[in-house]
Amino acid sequence: MATISITVHMSGGMELLFSNEPTHALTLPRHYAPSLTTLAPSPPASPPAPLDEGQETDVRFLVWWLREYLLSDRSRPELFSQGDTVRPGILVLVNSTDWELEGELDYVLQDGDELVFISTLHGG
Repeated sequence: MATISITVHMSGGMELLFSNEPTHALTLPRHYAPSLTTLAPSPPASPPAPLDEGQETDVRFLVWWLREYLLSDRSRPELFSQGDTVRPGILVLVNSTDWELEGELDYVLQDGDELVFISTLHGG
């Protein structure tokens, strides 16, 4: 059962949604069951166990995992995501590259990847 280790950085106010922690070292399963990431009334009580086969872990899974298991204000997930992606106004970088150049949600995460979520929305 393989896993991958990645680092996720939050900035521009995103860290406020994730327990005021700007950096998170995560260990995720290398594969997942795609049915997990569908919007269900409630996620599994604990993060899914690694699988030997299935969908390779991608940014879609990461967004779901962050929302379901790391977001500190569980009553307001819409501040982070809309559907299976991040809400408009959140810039996502994969290894310092705009995620649009890497395939967005379909980018398959690799061991050692660094992802950054930056809020570009500010009140005034």
